Amino acid sequence: MSDTARIAPPLWLLAELTYRCPLHCAFCYNPVNYTDHSDELTTDEWFGVFRQARALGAAQLGFSGGEPLLRDDLEVLVGEARKLGFYTNLITSGVGLTEKRLGDMKAAGLDHIQLSFQDSTQELNDFLSSTRTFDLKQRVAASIKRQGFPMVLNCVLHRYNLPHVGKIIDMALAMGAEYLELANTQYYGWAHANRAQLMPTAEQLRDAEAVVERYRSEIGDRCKIYFVVPDYFEERPKRCMNGWGSVFLGVAPDGAALPCHTARSLPGLTFPNVKEASIQEIWYESDAFNRFRGFDWMKEPCRSCEEKVSDAGGCRCQAYLLTGDPANTDPVCAKSPMHEKVINVVNQAALKRDPDAQPIIFRNDANSRSMSGRTATHKAPARSDS
Repeated sequence: MSDTARIAPPLWLLAELTYRCPLHCAFCYNPVNYTDHSDELTTDEWFGVFRQARALGAAQLGFSGGEPLLRDDLEVLVGEARKLGFYTNLITSGVGLTEKRLGDMKAAGLDHIQLSFQDSTQELNDFLSSTRTFDLKQRVAASIKRQGFPMVLNCVLHRYNLPHVGKIIDMALAMGAEYLELANTQYYGWAHANRAQLMPTAEQLRDAEAVVERYRSEIGDRCKIYFVVPDYFEERPKRCMNGWGSVFLGVAPDGAALPCHTARSLPGLTFPNVKEASIQEIWYESDAFNRFRGFDWMKEPCRSCEEKVSDAGGCRCQAYLLTGDPANTDPVCAKSPMHEKVINVVNQAALKRDPDAQPIIFRNDANSRSMSGRTATHKAPARSDS
């Protein structure tokens, strides 16, 4: 049993309302076997999650997916969150975000919208999502501004669109975005399945970061630009989710409670379900949330490292995906005895490759059901670095 007096309450609740999505992005962090988890919590069950999490101290609530707009009760859920005092954020592709729904969500009390783009060009945006959505996203962005919402544009970066960073920033400025999140792909879920195709070169990253710095100096506070480097190109691991079971509580569509977005990829853990246990029990007492809290679980060199307090041991999912053991030192860290695995991946990214040799696997139901067997794939368009 855990010592609840030493465990801070959750501050950030992420409600992944559904794994259903009209987009088929090759870098989606949803589990590759999401079709195995198709049952969704009801409206009343989500109400219960919100109330319990708020009572524990959670203050920020994100609505995510999949595409949360596929839930017909989204406006009702936003309204309940507002009554409870949450600061609310909608993370969306924009598909289904009509003027009426925007108005209804504003009336319900939604605070903030994060709209995703895949690129600044129609060709690449629509290819990477395997949909025709670029024009729709532009219309949605204009509607968000008309409704007076603070707006964040998000664009996940990788080998294909890093050369377009300047054009992506220009697009965000033209749309009047207050914030632009240029989040380089982190390799979990579908992105891990497509790592060989998506991993950029060190040169691409350097060039893109230089472009971002130039724009920052030119535009000042007109738009805040965040540029997040892929872990594989760092010498020290990130403090993943600010530490396992520290501030973040995710609830999957079927009610599984998760210490991070991609924790379902880890073996040997049984994740509690909000249908069967209270949020308080899950947060304080469950093995899943206590497994990697604190420092006792750490192996060397983490256990003796003076930086363990600042990095909390790095990312457990990354350690598992790269080494096969989630308790190993995150190989991103240069102190890890397995750091060579990361260096090898980065070096491979610098080599020319044939996109037909390992085609992109798009996120869709058919591929989700057959990830262990033959998958449907698509040939990528020509790119500037090949």
